[in-house]
Amino acid sequence: MLEEENKIPFTSHLEELRTRLIHCFIAIVIGFAISYGFKEKIFEILTKPLITIMGSGNKLIFTSLPEAFFTYLKVALLSGIMLATPVLLYEFWVFIAPGLYKKEKKVLFPIIILCSFFFIAGSLFGYFFVFPYGFKFFMGFTSETIMALPSMKEYLTLASKLLIAFGLVFEMPLIITSMAKLGIVTSDFLKKNRKYALLLFFVFAAILTPPDVITQVMMAIPLMFLYELSIVGAKLFGKKKSDDKTEELLESDIDKT
Repeated sequence: MLEEENKIPFTSHLEELRTRLIHCFIAIVIGFAISYGFKEKIFEILTKPLITIMGSGNKLIFTSLPEAFFTYLKVALLSGIMLATPVLLYEFWVFIAPGLYKKEKKVLFPIIILCSFFFIAGSLFGYFFVFPYGFKFFMGFTSETIMALPSMKEYLTLASKLLIAFGLVFEMPLIITSMAKLGIVTSDFLKKNRKYALLLFFVFAAILTPPDVITQVMMAIPLMFLYELSIVGAKLFGKKKSDDKTEELLESDIDKT
């Protein structure tokens, strides 16, 4: 139990939170300003998978006068947030670290780093592997009488949703391993319910991806692989019976004191 004089007032926590949020906002603004200077290049990189399939003679269009301007603003904002991510993670860590025990810090810090790693890996997988095949499928509907004229706004919306979706689904091994560490699930439970997980993956992929079989399968397949990886993680890092006994002993010692 903390002594009353050692407790930090709630208003101090709010003040600290306000300071951290201001720092995050400033970092995003700076990232946005830097990204806006390279907005055309960033958007060119983002559209490269589609332009490669469309051919050099085809271009994206904008159907309203302010569409290109606002699309570039969104591109710069998304890129600015990515540039500011190290600062955001640092401010988050500095805010919560004082309230953690030393053991909790050792566990949480690697989790934050791994979350960033898995999210980036998922986004890169979507960009380099899913985009080419998915866009090729969509462009396959063009014919002599039908021409594809994708707009900047629609492409940015689709691409950003897919990148975020793949980034999030790649967090699954970390989430399940953490649940196993807490004793919520076990590797045996995950193995037993593998077939139900497979069904959920296809349902989940159908919700997050466009309504076509190609992108749905290309999301479901890595989910299956990540699920198997989660089983390994749950087996290696899952909560053991010895951990439960240790916690019971600690709780009994605390009750005695």
